[in-house]
Amino acid sequence: MFDFVRKHMKLMMFVMFLLIIPSFVLFGIDGYNRSREKSATVARVGGYDITQGEWDAAHKSESDRLRAARPNLDAKLFDSPEARYATLERLVSERVLAQAADKFKLTTSDARLARDLQQDPTIASLRLPDGKLDMERYRQLAASQGLTPEGFEARVRRDLSVRQVQAGVINTGFSAAGVADVSLNAFFEKREIQIATFATADFASKVSPTDAELDAFYKTNQALFQSPEHASIEYVVLDLDTVKKSISINETDLKSYYEQNVARLSGKEERRASHILINAAKDAPAADRQKAKARASELLQIVRKAPDSFADVAKKNSQDTGSAANGGDLDFFARGAMVKPFEDAAFAMKKGDISEVVESDFGYHIIQLTDIKTPKQRSFEELRASIEADLKTQKAQAKFAETAEAFTNGVYEQSDSLKPVADKLKLEIKTAINLMRKPASGVTGVLANGKFLAALFGPDAIEKKRNTEAIETAPNQLVAGRITQYTPARTMPFAEVRGVVRERVVATRAAELAKKEGLEKLAAWRAAPATATMPAAVMVSRDQSQNIPPLVLAAALRADGSVLPAFVGVDLGAQGYSVLRVNKIVPRPAPAEAALKQDRAQYTQWWSAAENQAYYSLLKERFKTEIMVPHPAPVSTDALLTAAK
Repeated sequence: MFDFVRKHMKLMMFVMFLLIIPSFVLFGIDGYNRSREKSATVARVGGYDITQGEWDAAHKSESDRLRAARPNLDAKLFDSPEARYATLERLVSERVLAQAADKFKLTTSDARLARDLQQDPTIASLRLPDGKLDMERYRQLAASQGLTPEGFEARVRRDLSVRQVQAGVINTGFSAAGVADVSLNAFFEKREIQIATFATADFASKVSPTDAELDAFYKTNQALFQSPEHASIEYVVLDLDTVKKSISINETDLKSYYEQNVARLSGKEERRASHILINAAKDAPAADRQKAKARASELLQIVRKAPDSFADVAKKNSQDTGSAANGGDLDFFARGAMVKPFEDAAFAMKKGDISEVVESDFGYHIIQLTDIKTPKQRSFEELRASIEADLKTQKAQAKFAETAEAFTNGVYEQSDSLKPVADKLKLEIKTAINLMRKPASGVTGVLANGKFLAALFGPDAIEKKRNTEAIETAPNQLVAGRITQYTPARTMPFAEVRGVVRERVVATRAAELAKKEGLEKLAAWRAAPATATMPAAVMVSRDQSQNIPPLVLAAALRADGSVLPAFVGVDLGAQGYSVLRVNKIVPRPAPAEAALKQDRAQYTQWWSAAENQAYYSLLKERFKTEIMVPHPAPVSTDALLTAAK
């Protein structure tokens, strides 16, 4: 394809002008690339498509949140196929429940939204000493999630509506006491057991495979001895920091910016005020609001006649419980911290002034301005470094789109080398070796980006050693790369893996011997229980496993207790074989009344959760839910061992 383009450049330029350039004008080069990459549908719910782009964005957001919350977790856990698929399932779940909420006309009132926000501990932490919300920090909270306050509240409203879909099932779940007790008695009963374990490792010394056996195993299981494809690459990254390096700010621009923004950069003016509040909700009857206003007017006349009595009057009459005890004092606040009518009045007053009656959604205020804190103007030299950084960032953001276009065109037009675009844009050519389609453990940054790796291991990059197209790997970050050396997947020679082959053959035969020994003992002990020689007995239950392997514990608790002792065999696979003997069953002790109620409540929660899951499955079917991406295959023990080798 690239050869055809080069041979017919004029013709192709004309076609591109007619067909492609208009879309660039409307959407931009980045938008064109992104729409191509992100339009693939990965799931569908009731006709609504979830795209690859939505999935990628949601997983990035989820990964960032988890990394921030638990920085010690291995980064590869976030980027595993299982983790990505879990994000997709969550997106599907959200869409199913959102469509159900819309279908069933489940909405959230303003009052319900306000109550939920008031009860949110994160938002509660943003409240000022007087109980009012710190609006500046509230805006910052919303912005940290990429939202405006209005967008944040709309999302909370949507979430509340969605919760109603399942609330009808979860909140109405119940179980009869008799039914619960049958299950709980079985759950909490104890069993005295003895376990004889025939471990694979104990039989390894009895296995001596011949060369012919090793060769036969190797030939039969060559899939276990694959060396994955890998490549050495070079790549270039264009990001905001790179663009900043090419920008210099002259002294005149620095001083001009300082003069225009010195007040903002020096800090915000703060004011201290006290107030007397007479409560009157905005949706209260007009007569009630009028009565509250009249009371505020009476108090205004009192404090106007004796300004020094303001604190005493506030203590006795203000209905703001957060500040009344302090004489109405609200401490210092900046613009944005108070409701607008209160703020406008406070910032229009002089120190010592007492306002007229000020009406807000909370009622009627009388404000006394007690202090003004004007920030000290900082000198140019103090602010020079931060001003230069701000201006560089602004200019870099403005220049990035232009530079990104040059980057995108450069890696395509001279697709056999990254040096021209690196020289033109002053980019560093970086290298990496032994890169694979899946990022290695601990790898971060562009080399862990799935889209970039997919482009690197695409046919054009592998077969023709062409540059990849410019890939957007993060906001304001593009990367392109090319393969310098490629090694395809191959079956490793027998001589290279002979030791691993022998380990596998020995492990397999030893496990077989362990199982054979275990089965023989099981048959003998069942026939003559008195001859069984087993370790000391232990008492186990579902809530007291005594560190017994789950397979063994499950077999012990499932064993038929009608005839004791009961012998059960448990195949542990590669670990060997266990024979366990159930000696006696100890019924659940009669619990105290309080514990019994708690256990029954817990059982009801389990039952409700099961009902809710069944209801969700019904909703998925009703809204014709389809996930186009295959579920990741579970990683086998053999695969893990191969990777470790």
